[in-house]
Amino acid sequence: MIGLCLGLAGAVWAMLPLPAFTLAWTHSIEKIRWEEDYQVSPAGLVILSARVRGTGAGMEIPEGAILRDGAWHYPVRLPPLQPLRVGRTPQAGDYEICIEGECHALSRWLGPPDAAQPSLELWSCET
Repeated sequence: MIGLCLGLAGAVWAMLPLPAFTLAWTHSIEKIRWEEDYQVSPAGLVILSARVRGTGAGMEIPEGAILRDGAWHYPVRLPPLQPLRVGRTPQAGDYEICIEGECHALSRWLGPPDAAQPSLELWSCET
């Protein structure tokens, strides 16, 4: 089964057997929630859509976005990401993985963000 691996430089710290997920976070300065929907495929993580719940400095709404249910929804057209690299520090807060509407901070699987390890990679892998 294909799933989501979390780690760095190919070292797996956690593995989640799931076909799709939402990556969510709150902007560290503007305190606005962002969400991106991904499908896990053998080629990598395929971003299907994204939404943001407001605007702020350096956070313009993407062209073609539609306001629905309090968030700006917009399509994203990128090739599969393999890996997807994200920053993860105590100052910025933690990302969340949402599965079927239930969200959990990455700290559930990885422990709290650590300034000594400021980045993380997510990629598709066989579980």
